[in-house]
Amino acid sequence: MQTLRGKRALVTGAASGIGRAISTRLGAEGAELVLVDVNEDLLAKTADDLRRGGATVRTYGVDLTASSRLVGLREELHHDGGPIDVLVNNAGVVFGGAFLDVPLERHLTTYRVNTEGLVAMTHVFLPDLIARPDAHLVNIASASGYIGLPFGTTYASSKWAVLGFSESIALELEQQGHRHVHVTCVCPSYVATGLLAGARAPRTTRLLTPDRVADLTVRAMLSNRPYVRTPWLVKVTPLMKALVPFRVFYRIAGWLRVTTSMLKWRGRPPS
Repeated sequence: MQTLRGKRALVTGAASGIGRAISTRLGAEGAELVLVDVNEDLLAKTADDLRRGGATVRTYGVDLTASSRLVGLREELHHDGGPIDVLVNNAGVVFGGAFLDVPLERHLTTYRVNTEGLVAMTHVFLPDLIARPDAHLVNIASASGYIGLPFGTTYASSKWAVLGFSESIALELEQQGHRHVHVTCVCPSYVATGLLAGARAPRTTRLLTPDRVADLTVRAMLSNRPYVRTPWLVKVTPLMKALVPFRVFYRIAGWLRVTTSMLKWRGRPPS
């Protein structure tokens, strides 16, 4: 995007964490904010804080797993202020623990929110982005989209899906001639939010802050970069995985504490 000033940006999972930080950063760039979250009380507080900072904000309490609601949400948005220019698919949930110790419903909820909700939002709102002269789709994935994650199996695999979806939709838009719709996939390592409380950052790295991820995301949007990979270890992981034998790669990942990083996860469940 050339500028965010005057653009209408929809952010899911905007009440806290990365979603709140991205919303704050977009508002500072002059975007009109459309904030969506299932936690309506926390969303209202976030919106009030952003308005005090000078941002224009509308809020909508939405459960992304209710796909039939999303068509109605788009109609509401059009009625309230018109189509969007930016869609930030940020909403996500995390459940840690040994695969069989986690109830099946929690595994399925992970896919419903992290993958199906993201795809549904994109399917509903992509026509708006295509119709605008300069638009952007941002999908929040994870470093775990590049690597197996014991004790976070469905979380990691849901983010693998986000990576594949982001690359595929970006190439499809380009082949269809919609080069004005840019796609950025954000792949951070562990971020210091409530969802990931207890998870340990890999050796040689630190927990990221939501503000740092938001800053890198908005910078990538303004330069139309396809990926945000942070910190440095995430940048080198795809190359290492391609060049190093499977067993050797995961021995290195073990030494770096990547494959044991979820052992002490105690993050809060979704609202």
